Amino acid sequence: MQDQEIQKRRTFGIISHPDAGKTTLTEKLLLFGGAIQTAGAVKSNKITKAATSDFMEIEKQRGISVATSVMGFEYKGYKVNILDTPGHKDFAEDTFRTLTAVDSVILVIDCVKGVEEQTRKLMEVCRMRNTPVIIFINKMDREGQDPYDLLDEVEKELKLHTRPLTWPIGIGASFQGVYNLFEKRLLLFSNTKTKKADDIVTISDLSDKELDQRIGEKAASQLREDAELIEGVFEPFDEDLYKEGYLAPVFFGSAVNNFGVQELLDTFVRIAPAPRKRVAESREVMPDEKTFSGFIFKIHANLDPNHRDRIAFCRVVSGTFERNTFYYHTRQDKKLRFANPNMFMANEKSVVDEAFPGDVVGLYDTGNFKIGDTLTEGEKLQFQGIPSFSPEIFKELINKDPFKAKQLEKGIRQLTDEGVAQLFMQEQGSVKIIGTVGELQFEVIQFRLLQEYGAACSFHPVGYSKACWITSEDKVALANFIRMKSRYICYDKEDRPVFMADTIRNLKSVQDYYPAISFHFTSEFKTDQAEIAAAAYGR
Repeated sequence: MQDQEIQKRRTFGIISHPDAGKTTLTEKLLLFGGAIQTAGAVKSNKITKAATSDFMEIEKQRGISVATSVMGFEYKGYKVNILDTPGHKDFAEDTFRTLTAVDSVILVIDCVKGVEEQTRKLMEVCRMRNTPVIIFINKMDREGQDPYDLLDEVEKELKLHTRPLTWPIGIGASFQGVYNLFEKRLLLFSNTKTKKADDIVTISDLSDKELDQRIGEKAASQLREDAELIEGVFEPFDEDLYKEGYLAPVFFGSAVNNFGVQELLDTFVRIAPAPRKRVAESREVMPDEKTFSGFIFKIHANLDPNHRDRIAFCRVVSGTFERNTFYYHTRQDKKLRFANPNMFMANEKSVVDEAFPGDVVGLYDTGNFKIGDTLTEGEKLQFQGIPSFSPEIFKELINKDPFKAKQLEKGIRQLTDEGVAQLFMQEQGSVKIIGTVGELQFEVIQFRLLQEYGAACSFHPVGYSKACWITSEDKVALANFIRMKSRYICYDKEDRPVFMADTIRNLKSVQDYYPAISFHFTSEFKTDQAEIAAAAYGR
């Protein structure tokens, strides 16, 4: 039973540069998967429905994704779990963390712009883990680059071998559809943005005269030439090479007009890997193990604004997750039970009784979880590879409404728990400094504090450039350092001391002057020195 369920699962992330069409593609996959009846749009004057995965108010207003959405549906006997990620570089950490929870990736490339900066960075993360990649070249209904040039660019820029499995017939205004080289089918589509198209013709032999009648003689002879060239130049598609992350199958289409999406989905469920093993600190965890294990890769506050809830997203790695069962929280060394675990369709959720490897379960969290936490049936495990980031931009949080101080306090703690920003406190908590890796995060925090918590705030820049968590085996040396540098000392939410450097040069000289002090650039270091430091300083 468990083995069958594992083989049915397909868990993947959709990644791309901003505006390449990632959220639109997600929407169309949901449409073809039967999860929704009408597809929404990210930005449109004519379509009134917003994209399913862009459920936050700021996402609907801006037409950008700022948080990873989790969606699942059944398709042709498979259980498909999609994680739609933000493309904007200011939210890259959310995307990087999401990539630890998926088994494969669909990379969306805009045929007009080709490979962009963010695409390269995301691919580097995929290559570190040998994550299998399928490429979807989008917006073929626009005048873009030649398909051959695009493939060359992908191979050169992303250092990835490609193999087209569909091929476009024309481009821009002359675009008529795609030919599926894998299944020998011709797809001619009408221009429909919200409903499924159904004009599919099986043409197993390209010399068939029906091809000329359907798309015209010129386009037909071009297609025959292209198909012959592809078969001659590109190596045959090898499923094993794809699963090892060396070969990327390529699909062409237009997500907004439903060209090529069905082909992508059909091929994807067939070739994409089932849930794979995960590396923990002590051993490798296999999906077919009988005992449950999973890790938290994302926390989202106020998924339902009416209930002020906080959801921790858990990726099931092995065994079966069961409702109302006690599981061991390895970091806190205690047992937790979940009465209402959820499966998601963006912000729509339903209670689930059991989940299998590959599934993403939403757990109601009262403050027990941090990103990277592990749940097991009793084994002391800690999964690796969940990145933590050092903030680069620091601003002081200013409360605009003294009567809403309590709401602001609660709001900022919950939002920083999500992992997109970090909270540092100075002078016994009266000064709050927020650290992020991108400017846009401050806007999102400001917007969400007002919308979700009713707390108005502003941000004031402070002259710090680096946050360093400090530890030392010498308690006295650490206490002295904290006293001498009190102007530059903050405390994080776990009350651990953090040295705020104003310049990198200054940091270097402080490191040289205090050799007994260890400086850590992320908060994920293995130590209990924080408690010692707190005790030494009388906190």
